[in-house]
Amino acid sequence: MKRRILPANSSRFLTRTNRTIAAKPAPTRLRPSWLRYNWCGLAALVVLSASVSQGQEWTRFRGPNGQGISHGETIPIKWTEKDYNWKVKLPGGGHSSPVVWKDRIFVTSGDEKAGCGIILALSVSDGHTLWQKQYVAGSYRRNSLNSYASPTPAVDADHVYVLLPASNKTILAALDHNGNEVWMRTFDGVHSSHGAGGSPVVFEDIVVFTHEQERGGDDVLSVWMAVEGKTGRTQWRLEREKSPKMSYSTPCLYGEDKPQLIFTSYQHGITGVDPHTGRVMWEAKSAFAHRVVSSPVIAGELIIGTCGTGPSGKRLVAIRPGGANKPTEPKEVYRIENRTVPYVPISLALGELLFTFHDRGDISCLRSATGEQLWREKPAGRFYGSPVCVDGKLYCITTAGEVVVLRAAPTYELLAVNPLGEKSHATPAVADGNMYLRTLTHLISIGRKKE
Repeated sequence: MKRRILPANSSRFLTRTNRTIAAKPAPTRLRPSWLRYNWCGLAALVVLSASVSQGQEWTRFRGPNGQGISHGETIPIKWTEKDYNWKVKLPGGGHSSPVVWKDRIFVTSGDEKAGCGIILALSVSDGHTLWQKQYVAGSYRRNSLNSYASPTPAVDADHVYVLLPASNKTILAALDHNGNEVWMRTFDGVHSSHGAGGSPVVFEDIVVFTHEQERGGDDVLSVWMAVEGKTGRTQWRLEREKSPKMSYSTPCLYGEDKPQLIFTSYQHGITGVDPHTGRVMWEAKSAFAHRVVSSPVIAGELIIGTCGTGPSGKRLVAIRPGGANKPTEPKEVYRIENRTVPYVPISLALGELLFTFHDRGDISCLRSATGEQLWREKPAGRFYGSPVCVDGKLYCITTAGEVVVLRAAPTYELLAVNPLGEKSHATPAVADGNMYLRTLTHLISIGRKKE
């Protein structure tokens, strides 16, 4: 199929005012020119993540600000099972990714028969279970490719936050790092034909998550929410329109002086929200024409999102966001509508380049500013997990459980394909020189050996 990039949409995006309910770096090194572009902007965005300020943590889905970038230098390119630090079996299955704070890894699993979610803390050094806690949320309808443990936890210096959605109720709980419950809140169940999947994130002292609903549940609200991390009390709640198709996006931050929370969804497109008040700053509502599963990507001054349906993506759109300090409308810079657009996997922006991992197994390298394709290859199988970049190399797990390793460069270079021995839909986590790889029922540590 011929590649087709569409110019900016002639119809202008409209900014909507929505009702809110408010309660009260790594060592310097020489980088090639293609990577230096807008690196300062990227670094500024990364600083917004609490995890990077510590340097050793991976605090949310896809790491610092959800962008999947690590500066670790001790992750191998090729390995066998003999090179693992450890491999442990998890209770139940799931697609969530691990998060890491200092010497502890937090990960969720699901027991479908019991209708419950399990949060575990494991030791970084040897993978043994430090504690685990179980929450019964009830069974619910889901797609066969979804799981009872799809949302990834979020962690900060005091708590780990776990989101467990089901059809009867949704549980959001905060536990301290020793497994003691600090607070728990319950919300309406999720009304969706495929189940839930969005993950919570921490911004300053609040926990933000999406609680969207598909049309048909008359008694439930579709909202984006923020609660206080210490108490669980509602900080703000932004009501959203119900959608014919559930979105699974996890928000990220854009901007340094006045940061914005960036949400992507089928019903509302790409939205910038004030993280302190829940006020909508701007909205590119017509950005997407299909279901949104992936999460937003920051590429210099642009925000990139994708949508799709069935087995593949349908549209990749890049917008220049609206103003945070003055009411300016967002502008669509380009869109791509062809078979190279990913649906479930999240793209990765590095310098001038944008790497897209397709559900069907294709990987493409684009110029992030224009959408121009530099290369497209298919090194292995299909992808549902998303890539991370470690020291200039891309790592992504296929659905068959093979870790594809590529050079993050404007020319294609496949470095390795490492089998894990079990299927996986998860995204790797990287902290303190180690990479953590989650398969359906196991967690693997590889990288710098612990003393």
